[in-house]
Formats: sequence, structure tokens, C-alpha cells
Amino acid sequence: MLNSFVVKGNLADVWSKTIYTAAITIHNGMIEQITSIHSTPTDGLPFIIPGFTDSHVHIESSMIIPSEFARLATPHGTVATVSDPHEIANVCGIEGVRFMIENGKKVPFKFNFGAPSCVPATIFETAGAALNSQDIEALLQSPDIKYLSEMMNFPGVLFKDEEVMRKIAAAKAVNKPVDGHAPGLRGEQAKQYIEAGMSTDHECFTSEEALDKLQYGMKILIREGSAAKNFEALIPLLQEHYANMMFCSDDKHPDSLEAGHINQLCARAIAKGVDIFKVLQAACINPVLHYKLDVGLLRTGDAADFILVNNLQDFKVLNTYINGQLVASDGSSHIVSVAEMPINQFTCEPVLAKDLIVAYNGKSQIPVIEALDGQLITNKLLLPPLVENGAIISNTKADVLKVVVINRYHAAPVAKAFIKNFGFRHGAIASTVAHDSHNIIAVGADDESLAKAINLVIAAAGGVSCVSKHNEQVLPLPVAGLMSLEDGYKVAAAYTAIDGMAKSLGSTLSAPFMTLSFMALLVIPHLKLSDKGLFDGDSFSFV
Repeated sequence: MLNSFVVKGNLADVWSKTIYTAAITIHNGMIEQITSIHSTPTDGLPFIIPGFTDSHVHIESSMIIPSEFARLATPHGTVATVSDPHEIANVCGIEGVRFMIENGKKVPFKFNFGAPSCVPATIFETAGAALNSQDIEALLQSPDIKYLSEMMNFPGVLFKDEEVMRKIAAAKAVNKPVDGHAPGLRGEQAKQYIEAGMSTDHECFTSEEALDKLQYGMKILIREGSAAKNFEALIPLLQEHYANMMFCSDDKHPDSLEAGHINQLCARAIAKGVDIFKVLQAACINPVLHYKLDVGLLRTGDAADFILVNNLQDFKVLNTYINGQLVASDGSSHIVSVAEMPINQFTCEPVLAKDLIVAYNGKSQIPVIEALDGQLITNKLLLPPLVENGAIISNTKADVLKVVVINRYHAAPVAKAFIKNFGFRHGAIASTVAHDSHNIIAVGADDESLAKAINLVIAAAGGVSCVSKHNEQVLPLPVAGLMSLEDGYKVAAAYTAIDGMAKSLGSTLSAPFMTLSFMALLVIPHLKLSDKGLFDGDSFSFV
């Protein structure tokens, strides 16, 4: 049992919307008493606020297992996450979901996992597993599963697909929320989607779309991850709609997680003039209430989950407490690393450069994916091909490079296309982090470099790699080809190094590997590449 202790500071009380000097008595991990010492803040004392909750995140995108994610997140004041284990489920099925839950339980951090609703995400790609409505119903019966995670198959909702509706009904039957995922959906279709039971959306990239969904009763998550950045577009809505908005990262690579988390979004919101209590409601209160989480909110009788910050402008975190335990202080985590054995599913033979050749079909224009920095959506372009010896090759001068996807689960033809905005003048990068099925995806300036980069991740049974004229690097990810078992800070350093190498090839993308990982994400329009071919997200068909 924990001893009793007292924490003094300036309490930002979200419930009374006041800030006063207080003493908080903690006993056996719970807040036993909150005593007002002075009705106003006291100079020199830290500010006490509820801990932050990331309202939607795929832990797998941090490239570290949950226990290591907790080590990197707690120094930034994060005490809980609403976590969709969709990525590992696409590779390893229910076994992968259980791996995440059990590993998360080994550290003092409040992970709240969902039942992945779309495994596989579509029938137009090859995944390593499938979860049907009976699997989902079984998962939702577990107290470890808090919600039905993002229903990406919004056409299935609109057209009342039998399997989709069974999954939604299973969540409703146990009174657990259903997360939405409907980028660009507006008007009557948005209304229909929401009325079917979708309670949140983290995919809005314009304020108009967010307002459309808010008016129909949906809660909107302001997302700011390593690739998708919607904060600037959506933050003007927070002042008025704070009761129905939250902050999330969705996908955060290890280097950016080491740098900061929800605390950064709070500081940015305050800098834009949003009221402190509205910011704290979005960052701390709303996720806990919406998902019915066992996370304390700085009330007598609550679990002692709170943080001390230097001020209410830049939110530099001094101490983080979870269940009354000091888990981080002064930028350092006190959580101890956990040893785990990897789980994976990887059956793939090395490729040759000749396997990647694209024969010229005689057409004057080819469809090209236009990657957009900071966005998951892409554009469709029609551009003239560069032809050499009867084959279409990467055009580094026009920044139109070859992109390929290779099935990691069984032998199959290589899917090939072209992409703009990666900017590589030479070399290639490859990754087995490729939403949602996590086949191997690679982009490069020439076929030899592409083959080298691909074979590096194949040899590692999963990872990210980079090949230049003079160097080769690989970061192995042995857990489902998505996560490392190493110390999270070491993984962050290794990722920073390989990310820097990718940028040295000529890329101006803020996160080349994160952007690459979404180029196979078929449920986000407009043009993507799966292991089965080039896919039009608007018509939901192959090009």
C-alpha cells in the first residue's frame, strides 16, 4: 500500500473554473482530501492539473511496445490513452490485441484499448488476419476493451452492411462507445453515419466538416500527429465547442513522442487565446467522461492521476502521478522497461531489381499519387511518364518516383505505381509500417536502391530502412513488423538518425516514413497503392 502524502500547489479546478492554492492529500493512490489554502494562486508554487489523455492513438505507430510508450509519454504529463490496436490486429489478429493489453498492464499507466472494427480494413488489400463480428462481440465482453474502435468502413455503415451493423450492435449491447472515421463525409450522409452510432471523428481536415458533424451530435477530435496535422484547421472551434472536442495524436513516431505529447497542444491552444478551462476540458476531462475511463479528474475520491506544471502557458511538466505513484519528474520517466518476446507474421522472399520494372504501356500520361505533407489524403495526378528501354522509371527531376507494395504474408506479384513529393534525388526507403495491412511499402529513385531497401526490412522480418549512394540503415521492428523491443529512447534516437538519412536523399517532407506508411491506406482518399494494385478511394475500385 502507498503511504499518505500531501502535494501543494495552485490547483486549476476545471469543475469550479477557479485557480486557488490547495493541498491535496493522497492516500493509497486516491485523493482523500482537497484543502483550499488561499483563494488565489501563490507565486512560486507549481500548478496542479488533471493528467492528459490522448483520446485516439495507435501505440504501434510509435514503433515501441505499450510499456515503452508509457515511459516516453509520462514525462509530458500523459496518464492515459484511448488506444486502437488496429495495426497489430491486422498482422496478428486477436493474439496481437492481447499482446498489447497484457504488456500495457505491466506498467503504471492507463491504457484503454478498443476492439478493432475493420480487420482487414478493406477487401482490396491482403492482411495477416481477419476479425469478424463474433470476434468483435467476444472482445467487447472483456472489461479490458473499452470501446469499438474507428469504423473506417463508412460505406458499410451507410449501406447497412450486415457484418458492420452486427459489430456496432455488439458495442451498443454492452454500452460501449463506437469511434467513427469518415474523412470528408458531409451533410445527409454524415448525419446518417452518426445516427448509426458513431460518436467521434478524428479525421476532419476542415472546420466546415467538423462543424457539420458537431451539429449532428458527434464529438470531434483535434488531431496532431507525426503525419496528419489538423490542429490549425480545427482549433478555432474549441472556444465554442469545447464540451464536444478532444485532443489526439492518432499516429506519433518515437522522435516526436519523445519531444512532446498532448501538453504541446495545450500550449498552442493557450497561445491562440483559448480559455484555460476549455483547453483542460478537451485535454483531460472529455476523453475520460466519453469513454468512461478509470482515470482520476482531480476530485475527492478520484484516483490520484494528476500532474504538476510550471505554468499554464507552456505546460512544462514537473511531476506526473498515476494512482498516487510518481511516474515521471523533471523530464525523466521512473517507469522500468519490461522484457517481452516478439510476435510476428512474416513470410517474404528477397526481391531483385528486375522484379520492380514497370513496362511502358504506350500511354502519354500515367496516374500519379500526390503525397501531401501533414495530410493522410492524397491527390490524383495525370503526368507524362519517363521511359527508358521500354520501361517507365523514376523521374527525379520532376520528382515522380516509383512506389511499390509487396505482400508480406505470401508470395504475390509486386504492386507498382508512381508518386510525387518525396523529393529523393537518389536512394530509397522501405517500411513494414504500412497502414492498414502492413505489407512492405517502398519508394525510391531507382530499382537497385528500392530492392536493397526492401531486402533490408525482409532480412529483419520487419522494420524501416534507408539506402543512399554510400550508406544503408535499418531499424528492426520484430513485433509484428511494427514495434521494437528496445528501450524507447534508443528507438527514438535510431529513428531520428534514419529519418535524417531519408531527408538527406532530398525529401522536404516533415516525416518521410510516416507519410510513406499512409500511402497504402485505402480508406483515405484519393489515390493509394495496395499489394493488389493502384486504388481509387473515391470510386472504391482499382485504377
